[in-house]
Amino acid sequence: MPAYLWSGWGACASLLLFVALWELGAAWYGALILPDPRTTFASLAALLQSGAAWPELAITARRALSGLLLAVCVGSGLGLLAGLSVTASMMARPWVTLLLGMPPIAWLVLAMLWFGAGDGTPVFTVFVACLPVVFIGALQGTRTLDHHLKDMARAYRLPWRMRLFDLYLPHVAAYLFPAWITALGSSWKVAVMAELLATSDGVGAALAVTRSHLDMGASLAWICAVVGILLLLEYGVLEPIKRELERWRSAGTAQPQA
Repeated sequence: MPAYLWSGWGACASLLLFVALWELGAAWYGALILPDPRTTFASLAALLQSGAAWPELAITARRALSGLLLAVCVGSGLGLLAGLSVTASMMARPWVTLLLGMPPIAWLVLAMLWFGAGDGTPVFTVFVACLPVVFIGALQGTRTLDHHLKDMARAYRLPWRMRLFDLYLPHVAAYLFPAWITALGSSWKVAVMAELLATSDGVGAALAVTRSHLDMGASLAWICAVVGILLLLEYGVLEPIKRELERWRSAGTAQPQA
C-alpha cells in the first residue's frame, strides 16, 4: 500500500468524525432540514445505479477541468515569466490583487452577458477564478529559487537539462502543486455555482431542480458526488504526483546512518 494512503488514517478519522456530527445534526433538526447520511448515500447510490448521475457529472467535470486547464497553462506560464523579472513581478501584483478581490459571482454575471447560457460561461468563470491562485504559486516558486544553487550550477557548468530537471523544476513544483490542488477545489465549486445560475445541465442545474422540489436528500447526494470526485482526484492522482516530485526534499533532509 502506498505510504500516503497508509498515513491517511488521520484524514479517514476526520471524515468519520464529520459523518458522526452529520448524524447528530440530522437527529437534532430532522429529515426535512438535514437528512441523515444513510438516506443521503442511498439517494446517491440510486442516482448512480439509474445512470442519471453520470451524464451530469461528466458535463460538470468537462467544464471544471477545461477552465482549470486553461488557468494552469496561462497562470503557470505568466507566473514563471513574471518571477524572472522584478519589474514584471511588481507590475503583476495589482492585477493579481484585482482578480483575487473580485468575487466569482461578479465574473459569473459578466460571463452570462458575454457568453450566454452554455459552456462558455462556467468555463470562463472557472478560468478567471483559478488564474490568480496558479499565478501566485508559479511566481513564488520562481522568485524563491536559491541563488547559491544557481551560482553553483554555473560554476560547475552543469548541463541545462540537469539544471532544469534537477534544480529548478523540483523547487518550482513544490509551490505549483499546492496551488494547482487549491485551484482544483475552486474549479468544481465555481463550475457548480455557474451551472446553478446559467445552464440547464450539469450538477448545478440538477441542484436547482432538487431545490425547487425541496428534495434535501437528492441535493446532499449531488454534493456528496462532487466532493467524492474531488477527494478521488486529489488523493488518487495529484497527491502521488506531488510526493514523487518532492522526493528530493526528503532525500536532502535524510540523516546519514552511523
